[in-house]
Amino acid sequence: MAIISSSIIVIVAMLHLYIFWLESFAWTTRGRKVFKKFPAELFEKTKPMAANQGLYNGFLAAGLLWSLLIETPDWRFNVAMFFLGCVAVAGLFGAATVQKSIFYIQSVPAIAGMVCLYFNI
Repeated sequence: MAIISSSIIVIVAMLHLYIFWLESFAWTTRGRKVFKKFPAELFEKTKPMAANQGLYNGFLAAGLLWSLLIETPDWRFNVAMFFLGCVAVAGLFGAATVQKSIFYIQSVPAIAGMVCLYFNI
């Protein structure tokens, strides 16, 4: 796997590890500062739901990092493309249903990673 592709995968994985931490452990503290439009009175009530969402982001990060450890080139490529594709779709869905900026935060880096991976950059 080329250096730029691997670097983008690491960046996307780190983003999702941050989201995992934010939603799973810091929802009622740091989450309030990040999600300013979310009603303050709902943070405590939605803590279990946010933790569940965070867990899914953790799985995405784990899959992306796992892809970097796979020795077989075809499997490495396929696993990385799968998890980057999942991130891209999640970003598109988030942009359509929650906030448009989610597309730029999640989907754009994932799509860039897929393009670099495809062209072995």
